[in-house]
Amino acid sequence: MKGIALLLAGVVAVFGAIGSTSPRLGNADGRTAPIYPTIMPSGYRDWKLVSVAHEEGDINDIRAILANDVGIKAYRERKLPFPEGTILARLAWRYDESKENDKVFGRQQSFVAGPAKGGVQFMVKDLRKYASTGGWGFAQFDDGKLVGDAKLQTCFSCHQANKAHDLVFTNYAP
Repeated sequence: MKGIALLLAGVVAVFGAIGSTSPRLGNADGRTAPIYPTIMPSGYRDWKLVSVAHEEGDINDIRAILANDVGIKAYRERKLPFPEGTILARLAWRYDESKENDKVFGRQQSFVAGPAKGGVQFMVKDLRKYASTGGWGFAQFDDGKLVGDAKLQTCFSCHQANKAHDLVFTNYAP
């Protein structure tokens, strides 16, 4: 009986030690970790182009979607869901008429990217970290600074409408 008690105490001690050293979703000060990325991925401007789009209406921008190596490989192989480590970036600019180009063409027909618009947005695939938002973390950086929580809370609800494509709107344009 004494041997079983010592064995049980040893097992509890081992599991207690493992539990105290395992990673947690939270900060040292006890605050919960955010459900979105807080650091802008470096080198994203060198990622490969997935596609471009023009959004009309209130958005009225021209945008480029880029993917890191993990993401572009998944796009090219048509792999869904996207694998862990996929990061997508959205860069957007105001959609402006080019009067200079129109003079050359002899009529109004040319539109170009104007000033940057809507910051830089990212989607980061991490099933464990972002389980509550379909495995994706959403972030937007305006002038290099993360936007507030209220704005980020709207990302998942909009992307949820595209579950068939792992919450991603953009298709690959080879």
